[in-house]
Amino acid sequence: MRRIAGWEPEFVVESIPLPAGVAHGVLARTGIRPGNSSPSRIGGVATRLPSLLLSDSQPTGSPGTQANSRSGGTRGPASSPRSVSGTPGRIGAVATNLPGALFAGTSDSGVSGAGVPGVLAADAVAGGWRSRVRLVVDADGRAGVHRYRSTEVIADLRCPQPMAGALEGIAERTWTPGAELVVAVDAEGMRHLVEIAPPAADSADRRSAPGHGRDRRGRGGAAQRGDRRGGDRGSTAARRAAAHSVRAERVVDGSGRAVQYVAGRRWELSATGFWQPHYGAAQCYSDVVAEWSDADSGALTWDLYSGVGVFAARLADQVGAEGAVHAVEFARTAVTEAKANLRDLPWVDSRAERVERWIVEQPSTAPDVVVLDPPRAGAGKEVIAALAERSPRRIVHIGCDPASFARDVSLYQAAGYRPVHLRVFDAFPGTHHVECLAVLER
Repeated sequence: MRRIAGWEPEFVVESIPLPAGVAHGVLARTGIRPGNSSPSRIGGVATRLPSLLLSDSQPTGSPGTQANSRSGGTRGPASSPRSVSGTPGRIGAVATNLPGALFAGTSDSGVSGAGVPGVLAADAVAGGWRSRVRLVVDADGRAGVHRYRSTEVIADLRCPQPMAGALEGIAERTWTPGAELVVAVDAEGMRHLVEIAPPAADSADRRSAPGHGRDRRGRGGAAQRGDRRGGDRGSTAARRAAAHSVRAERVVDGSGRAVQYVAGRRWELSATGFWQPHYGAAQCYSDVVAEWSDADSGALTWDLYSGVGVFAARLADQVGAEGAVHAVEFARTAVTEAKANLRDLPWVDSRAERVERWIVEQPSTAPDVVVLDPPRAGAGKEVIAALAERSPRRIVHIGCDPASFARDVSLYQAAGYRPVHLRVFDAFPGTHHVECLAVLER
């Protein structure tokens, strides 16, 4: 930040708070399809907790006892919550299969100690924060991940990042060579597992060979020959085009439609669509944006790179029906999801356009607040220059890469904007990645 933007702020890297509710981040429900499990009850209150989490409520032969295997391959029985180390804890007077270590202030016997019984301890799930995982399949049909900056597939799924149960049974199965697997655990604890078919036939043979595939940014990678910088531009472009072509999807587990909650609003979206990997991130960033934007009632606001409209919803709450929110996102599927989830907010206008083109087509009327959450490469000179010309009162900028974030801050400063607030979050615990959020004003 100091070298690129000439700005040396004081900050601490903050942990992302855990969402409220035991069902978040504890145990993914696998092998369960909609309609197969009824809500469990704590006392006389119905909950969305799967019945297998309550010690006396799982019937023999319930859906949680055997993983879904309708799509072929072999899978063993789903892991029981009792396999998690620790003594079962209690919620009020109800015994559960959740280990007592997950409850703040509880002893091994599940009796409340110095703390609030039934409240998740922050460190209890620190190793299982990732609710979304994208895997690749090698030539032998084994699921794995790409080696760092390589297209080599490492068929080893031992990793502390995914939420408990998220990868259950995947390593034991044989998958389609060259395919990708998307694992999403939603806010109701259901795991969705989708196999995405290999790219078009003209590149399928190359992708199924060892070492071929996409790197972690979705780009065509180098052939497996020790060259980590990639091959010729033509072959790289061909692989990239093939990887981004329309590809068939097969739902293996869950429904393929993930349910999320942010600020009391229910979101339903494709399990293969974008959502923050850290299961507490969407709520956390949304709260910061709502606090910092502080848009006036009846104001004009913009949400750029809006995705499914999480920030647009918070802006809409502030400006009200007399105001307007323009949400712009290039991915058409995300815009479709946004329109469906925000249909009760007609003053939100969601558009599928390129941000850099859309801004220059807007009238000179200055928006009150602009929120933008660009991709890893940042917003860049063209977008920030056009945005500065519209002279919004306040800009809330979110960046997932510190270097590109610093470059964007430098561009804002050249355009007369100054950062007035900064918060940095540990978005990917156990890695060097952080999420930066800043407010800029003139």
